[in-house]
Amino acid sequence: MGYDIGWIIPRLRNPGRLWNCASSITVAVVGLFSKIIIEFLNKTTVYNREALARAVRRPPGVPLLTVSNHHSCFDDPGLWGVLETRTLVSRSRMRWALAAHDICFTNALHACFFALGKCVPVVRGAGVHQPAMDFCVERLALGEWVHIFPEGRVNVEKERIRFKWGVGRLVAESWARGHQPLVVPVWHEGLDRVLPNAEPYRLRLRKRLYLCVGEPIPLLALRDRLRGANASEEETRRAITERVQEELFRLSERARTLRARLGDRPDRADRADRADRDA
Repeated sequence: MGYDIGWIIPRLRNPGRLWNCASSITVAVVGLFSKIIIEFLNKTTVYNREALARAVRRPPGVPLLTVSNHHSCFDDPGLWGVLETRTLVSRSRMRWALAAHDICFTNALHACFFALGKCVPVVRGAGVHQPAMDFCVERLALGEWVHIFPEGRVNVEKERIRFKWGVGRLVAESWARGHQPLVVPVWHEGLDRVLPNAEPYRLRLRKRLYLCVGEPIPLLALRDRLRGANASEEETRRAITERVQEELFRLSERARTLRARLGDRPDRADRADRADRDA
């Protein structure tokens, strides 16, 4: 029998002063650690960094949903090491993230650490209507930031996986509650070089990383079309998910083009990484 995660989301809803204090420390320490790893001990190139900064600095009450590919267990928090320090140490401004319950919440110590770091345990295979998704809907309704990996798992093979419909539910529920969320795609490459998906699981240094940040995905026309067609909840979730997937994959092509301009071909980099692991 696995670890009982039933206490976590109720605690996140009603944290208390001591929990908030511990969470603020955890968020700040993890954020600063990520910044050191990403920006000082590895070489990171960020395209359209300002789009992410603008989204994080959005007006109060505007929900933010970021979506990205998932290549490594260090993707989150590693991705956010490119943010300003004042954002990284601010618990109120930092993201909520869905994290696999059977990886991150396997015992009391791990559960406390990840929960304090604003991670929400999601049960893979339990569908779009589960406590973790309900909680994230609530966070968006409060104008907070939620990050999701819509592939639903670490994509070790880097295949084009059909996105899970949870991302569609988060957007659709925001619409239903009268909010128009900012949906910002982020494509990254190289974080699986920093923390490979093979033993030994240890952080690597002096690797090349790339982040390509997209502009907020325009979804108003899609919303109006779905409402005009009286689309069902399932049809709405599917249509939103497909649109987000299309935009993120388009961003991936842009990221590869930008890498090529710098003379860094992905296939060459992958061969170098395999040689480094085999050495």
